[in-house]
Amino acid sequence: MSVSGIVLAGGLGRRMGGVDKGLQPLHGKAMVEHVLARLAPQVDEIVINANQNVPRYQVFGHRVVSDRITGFAGPLAGLHAGLTAVSHPLAVTVPCDSPFLPVDLVERLRQHLGANDLAVAKTGEQPHPVFALVRRSVASNLEAFLAGGGRKIDAWYSSLKVIEVAFDDEADAFRNINTLEELGRA
Repeated sequence: MSVSGIVLAGGLGRRMGGVDKGLQPLHGKAMVEHVLARLAPQVDEIVINANQNVPRYQVFGHRVVSDRITGFAGPLAGLHAGLTAVSHPLAVTVPCDSPFLPVDLVERLRQHLGANDLAVAKTGEQPHPVFALVRRSVASNLEAFLAGGGRKIDAWYSSLKVIEVAFDDEADAFRNINTLEELGRA
């Protein structure tokens, strides 16, 4: 079964001083370029969710979609925009600020998805809800959740069949870069 990739780059970057995190330089490239390089071999298409700097994201050669729900409603709004834009029955989501994501993320999540609605990566006891393999068929459920004012990923997940997949052997791969200090250390 083919898989689409959704890169979530729609946030405001508040913890990084209001800059667009995905476009911040890391080792000579925008952070999102590192994410795309790791994700592209794992999926059949990529959609980038961005709500600002859309022309700059379009330069990377993938379709860019903005949230349909206004007001920077969070990662679920980005997931919703992505799910309505992708063409495959499964989609994996990754954030634009995690340039070290596992090169086997999709394969491992797919191995555990089974009859569940989504598979979420976790390390130790910590789930990483923006690293998930999702069935596109949950888009209408998500739309209803968002229309009802829902914004919390955990609350939406509780209405679905979810399996958590251990990535303890790759814990550093889920490190995200939220501040300029973290960017400097990376």
